[in-house]
Amino acid sequence: MVLPQPLVAGRLVRRYKRFLADIELEDGSLVTAHTPNTGSMQQCAVPGQQVLLSKSDNPKRKLAWSWELVRVNEHWVDINTHRANRVVE
Repeated sequence: MVLPQPLVAGRLVRRYKRFLADIELEDGSLVTAHTPNTGSMQQCAVPGQQVLLSKSDNPKRKLAWSWELVRVNEHWVDINTHRANRVVE
C-alpha cells in the first residue's frame, strides 16, 4: 500500500461533523484535519489514540491536513476510504 509521505504523528483530540478531527501534533500544536471516512468509526475515533496525518501543499484545499491512519491496539488502521480500491489492485 502506498501512503502519502511524509506522515506526521499526533494524537486524536476529537472527531466532529463527520469530516473533521482535531489532532494534537507531537510538537504540541493543534490542527484540524479532514477525515476521509464518513462512517461512525467508533473503535477508531477514541480521543487519545495515535494517528498519522498527511499534509497537502494545495492552496485550494480548505484544510491542509488529512487523517490517514489510526493505531488500534497494536495495529495501524487505514481510515482513508478513498484508498480502498488501490489496496486490492
